[in-house]
Amino acid sequence: MSLYDYKAGLKITINGYPFYGLIQAAMRQADTDNLEALKIAFPETWKELQSRYNAPSGVLPGDQK
Repeated sequence: MSLYDYKAGLKITINGYPFYGLIQAAMRQADTDNLEALKIAFPETWKELQSRYNAPSGVLPGDQK
């Protein structure tokens, strides 16, 4: 990890993003090897990200409006 990454992590923490939102963001930005690791660690999160990516405006049946 670089100092830049560390400081970016601090900024993210200050903003208080939800955990699974951060995981999904990491999946979107990950290189191939890291994406595979994230998919193994968080298979349901990956499945939901794929479902929402392919749904209009990310809205799935059953979501509250």
